[in-house]
Amino acid sequence: MILNFNFEELRALETGTELFLSEYSHSSGGPVVAPSEALADVERLRPRLAGAISVGTLAEQRVLRKTVAAICGDLHERMEESVIRYHPAHEEAVSLYFDYAHVFGVLTRLDEMGTEMSALIELMTGGPVSDAAAQAVTFPD
Repeated sequence: MILNFNFEELRALETGTELFLSEYSHSSGGPVVAPSEALADVERLRPRLAGAISVGTLAEQRVLRKTVAAICGDLHERMEESVIRYHPAHEEAVSLYFDYAHVFGVLTRLDEMGTEMSALIELMTGGPVSDAAAQAVTFPD
């Protein structure tokens, strides 16, 4: 299956990825907030950001969904901090709102994709989705 992005979504994902990596990849002497797995997932996503991403299995969709959720959550926190620090109409707050909203839209489509993939696997196997089926059943582009 193919997950397509429009220009705004792609730009928001790129911005969110860079902000996430700049925040969590540099140790500032304090505890690292992002788990190392999330950091590695976001680093692996960065070179894949293009007009579309091919998602071949439900297991891959799950990792991608978790990664986009981490970026989305980080953008949401930054937006809230900016609103509190300045005000809702401040340029930074507005920019972060749009980045967050575009990434949230991608996250919603990923959820829909996961639901469809799960339903197809259940139909093909006649039972609930197992981890083995999530990795083995492939979905062509």
